[in-house]
Parts: sequence; structure tokens; C-alpha cells
Amino acid sequence: MINIPEKAAEKLFLLPTVISIAITIGIFGFMLLLGLPLIIRGGHFLNLLAQSWAPGSGLYGIYPMIVGSLSIASLSLVFAFPLSLGCSVLISVVGHEVFGRFLRGVVQLMTGIPTVIYGFVGVFLLVPRIREIFQRGSGMCILSASLMLAVLISPTMILFFTDSFDHVPKSYGQAAEALGASKGQKFLYVTLPCAWRGVLTGLILAGGRALGDTLIALMLAGNAIQIPGSVLDSARTLTSHIALVFAADYESLEFKSIFACGMSLYLLATLLVLGARGLWHRNEGEK
Repeated sequence: MINIPEKAAEKLFLLPTVISIAITIGIFGFMLLLGLPLIIRGGHFLNLLAQSWAPGSGLYGIYPMIVGSLSIASLSLVFAFPLSLGCSVLISVVGHEVFGRFLRGVVQLMTGIPTVIYGFVGVFLLVPRIREIFQRGSGMCILSASLMLAVLISPTMILFFTDSFDHVPKSYGQAAEALGASKGQKFLYVTLPCAWRGVLTGLILAGGRALGDTLIALMLAGNAIQIPGSVLDSARTLTSHIALVFAADYESLEFKSIFACGMSLYLLATLLVLGARGLWHRNEGEK
């Protein structure tokens, strides 16, 4: 029988959950309320997602910014994932224990570096190199922003991957070694299948940070409102658009567009989480 203290504890732990949900819904409702004039003007929200941005012609669509955000975030994950996975394996699986602790400390230190520092490094070191190598454009493009964003999100992924590898029972690895498995085989066939949830969680959090980052895209992507044709083209992200348009007249439809950008970011992050949960449940069902 459940006694009164246990019931009180359940309600106490339930309260933060309810508050978190209420705050999340409240923020989305706030953005929806302030962006409603623009949504009504465009007919419905989907129009804003499909239209181009041309305030002089009465078009306030955010489609170019959505494409820019997805392009930069996706490419940064492509660059960051193998780097992060390799570092995590070196720390937890194949590297020496002392070197692993040192490398983990360096990664933890990187998580505390302000984003603007990465931006300055990109502007003065990465952008000129991209411009010299490809001999095209100013160097402020999707590729530059994605490379520096990959450096920014890698520490998050490395720490999550490393923790998930460390939580795999050591007896599993010892059994594989007893059967003659090499370190590589032990990782591929034992450690990685057991730690896939932690790997997926790290990817989700890194993807969310890549979508939500402002300064890297603002400083390195060029902020051109266009549909990029290649990784060497400039682009503007949703977060950069919010930062650049924020100084517009409060009553203008141009200003209202920033709330449509905020709602789009919310929806993209929600789809990312729901997709991951779907994979989890599917895997549990197969088991």
C-alpha cells in the first residue's frame, strides 16, 4: 500500500514536469499570438513556409531561411559525427586511460568556450582559406558556417557518446575478448549496439544546437536571402533572420516574421525528437 509521503513525493516530482510543459506551450502560444497578423495576411502558416522573402512586394515567406537552416545544420552534423565518434572511441575504447582522461578534459573545456570566439576564429582563419581554396565568392558561405558549427557541436556529441560507451557493462567486452574479438570488433559488435541510444541522444542534442545557433551562421554564412545552389553559396538561417530583423518596426509585418521563424524552429526541434522516439519504440518492439 502506498503511504502518504510516497504520494506527496509523486506529486512533488510531477509538478516540475507540468511546469515545463506549461512553459513550453506558453512560449509557443506567445509566438503564435504575436505572429498571427502575418499568418492571417498570408492565408495560413504553410504559405509562410513556402513563400520567398520580398517585403517590397508584400511577401514575407521564410522558405529561404528554412532551407539555409537545414542545409547548415545537416552539413555540420555530417562533419561532426565521424569526428565525435572517433574521439569517443579513442577516449573510451582504444586509447590509453591517462590519454583518455586528458582528451576528455580538453573536450569538457571546449564546451565552455563562448560561441563568439568560434565565430571570430572562423572569420579570420577559416573564411580566407575557403576563399583561397575554391576561388569563389567571399568565403562566407554554407561550407564555412558548417565547418565551424561542426567544431562547436562536437564536444556535446563526444561527451554523450563517451558516457554511453562507458555505461556498457564491462563483462560484455570481456566476453567478446574471451572469444578472440579485437578491439575494433568488440566496439562494432558489442559496445556500439548497446550504446546506440546514447549515440542517438547526442545526435539529437547536437542537431538541436546546430539548428538553434545564431552567431556562427550570422558571422560566417553570409546572410544572403536566397535558395543556395551549392555549399559555397551564402545563406541566411532562421536564427540569423530573427537577429537581423529584430530592429524593425514592432508593428510591421517584417517584425512579425520573426515569430514565424520561432515557430518553425519549435516545429523542427519537435519533429527531430519525435523521430528519435519513433526509432526507440520501433527498436523496443522488435526486441
